[in-house]
Amino acid sequence: MANTFVISRIKLEKILTSFKMSNKNIDEMTNAINKMHRHVNAVAFVNMLHRYGVRDNDIINILRRVGVDDITITDIFNMRDEQRINETYGKIAELSID
Repeated sequence: MANTFVISRIKLEKILTSFKMSNKNIDEMTNAINKMHRHVNAVAFVNMLHRYGVRDNDIINILRRVGVDDITITDIFNMRDEQRINETYGKIAELSID
């Protein structure tokens, strides 16, 4: 997943407002993104939205409005889930049974 998606701050604010995100949370989020030189990893972006109370279904729709295709969205959520598991349980080991 090496795609880059570009969205203007104004468009992002409009999208987040349409999903009932408060202006305070939008400002906090966009300021955090600005501190990262206006670049954010997709998984980190999804985690930010989740921290601000945006539901997974709404996050999926936000990503679609930005132009992310469904396969990439699935990859992002899979990476987020794997990241959560790694943080909780440590590294996942692959097992091979013959």
